[in-house]
Amino acid sequence: MMTMLDQPSTARTEAAMAFPVREYLSFRLGTVDYGIDILKVQEIRSFTSPTRIANTPVEVLGVMNLRGVVVPIVDLRVKLECACVSYGVATVVIVLNLGDKVIGVVADSVSDVIQLEPEAVLPAPDIQTQREADFITGLATVGERMLILIDAESLLCGTGRNLPGLAVH
Repeated sequence: MMTMLDQPSTARTEAAMAFPVREYLSFRLGTVDYGIDILKVQEIRSFTSPTRIANTPVEVLGVMNLRGVVVPIVDLRVKLECACVSYGVATVVIVLNLGDKVIGVVADSVSDVIQLEPEAVLPAPDIQTQREADFITGLATVGERMLILIDAESLLCGTGRNLPGLAVH
């Protein structure tokens, strides 16, 4: 079977033209704008305090019952070590469907759905830090703001990044 990489460049270009635009849900953590693949978003809910479970990582606020499914709630502001973490009227839970896992993530606010052409996405910078940033898939400028595009599966379910102390199903 021939893969996209095996095909001549004109075939790759035609395939890229068939799916030229990707959509991202933009949301805010503190003063930074992020984007996540809209196809991973199941729903957006107002923030309500989840039920805390003992001995879970600090970023796991607890769980909520979503139509019979127990969903862990992760505060991305804590996980990504943002300076300010407060809960207000604009605070939301973005419920993500990550394959066989459903996870809710807390964000300060949700902005809109943004369509990006592949050429509008710049590669993520190679940042040498103690903390890996391999969940960043790229950067895009939208108007006056820079949008950091993230891979939710890598951030929340990737090797070595699963939520220790809480089985996510």
